[in-house]
Amino acid sequence: MHLMKSAALMAALGLSATSAIAQEVTLRFQHFVSPASANPTYFMQPWADAIEEQSNGRIKVELYPFMQLGGSAPSQYDLIRDGAIDGGWVIPGYQPNRFPEAEAMELPFMTSKSGEEASAAAWEFTQEYLMDDFADVHLIAAHMHGPGIVHKRGAPVETVEDFEGLKLRGPSRAATLLLEELGATPIGMPVPQFPEALSRGVVDGGVITWEMSPSLKLDELTDSHTDVAGDQALYNLYFIWAMNKDVYEGMPDDLRAIIDANSGMMASRWAGRAHDTGDVVGRDVMAADGNEIAQLSEVETDRIKALGAEVTATWIAEMDAKGYDGAALVASAQAAVAANRAAE
Repeated sequence: MHLMKSAALMAALGLSATSAIAQEVTLRFQHFVSPASANPTYFMQPWADAIEEQSNGRIKVELYPFMQLGGSAPSQYDLIRDGAIDGGWVIPGYQPNRFPEAEAMELPFMTSKSGEEASAAAWEFTQEYLMDDFADVHLIAAHMHGPGIVHKRGAPVETVEDFEGLKLRGPSRAATLLLEELGATPIGMPVPQFPEALSRGVVDGGVITWEMSPSLKLDELTDSHTDVAGDQALYNLYFIWAMNKDVYEGMPDDLRAIIDANSGMMASRWAGRAHDTGDVVGRDVMAADGNEIAQLSEVETDRIKALGAEVTATWIAEMDAKGYDGAALVASAQAAVAANRAAE
């Protein structure tokens, strides 16, 4: 009788038994950049919209830029792991030596200048080497951005010697090692600190992508932007898009399936493609504001590649000393990159 009354009440309220027991989930994801930058615009928000649409509104993904939920960019992984946030964007390299195998993807001239291709390789490499490193979160995607560009005040760099003495922001250990080999003084810092460091003269410039340039106001804070010749990136950066493991596992099977359908290789390529789209926009903004757009000659690029090879050799030796097979990691990363370029 009680069940019959409950059913009648639901009918009177216009509810079905299915909708009455449907679990509503709100996921709070956090990142550390402007919502107008490429990844939030072309990946994070469309990803969130797809999750909501495919779940018929049963999952809502809220995106919080600029670390609005607290913490710092380097602490993002721990915030996700500990449940302070439900998910977010992580640069493992912001915690040097914690995820050392991931650095293989960030070595000089490792990836092509296509963020999508590089991201496909990153996902494959992650499956082979890094899933145990990220075992205490639920991994949705692993990806790379597009090519790193040298942005600086004054005239563009044209030779290796032009790097001498420049104080340049670097985003990762591999990038700072390369800058050091080039004769620059590398200063490691997360991306949110870069504009202030430029405006205060703490750095002369730095390396970062085209797509981040407009949101960081590099058209105002710098004068020139230099890429290397050829189709390989000077450097690249490795990211993950992840959520709290307990939150993921606590969702109903059908809702987890929606997350799964928007994860893995598909999501990794999507995130990388977002950076490619943003790179085109960012470069155009820098050019439109009258800043000088330059490209190093093939001769100077080859000189930098030789120094990059020294960085890679040093990294392999460091990894061997830590008990890893550094050469195997580099070979696997190179193979993943080559395979995904061939697939295009």
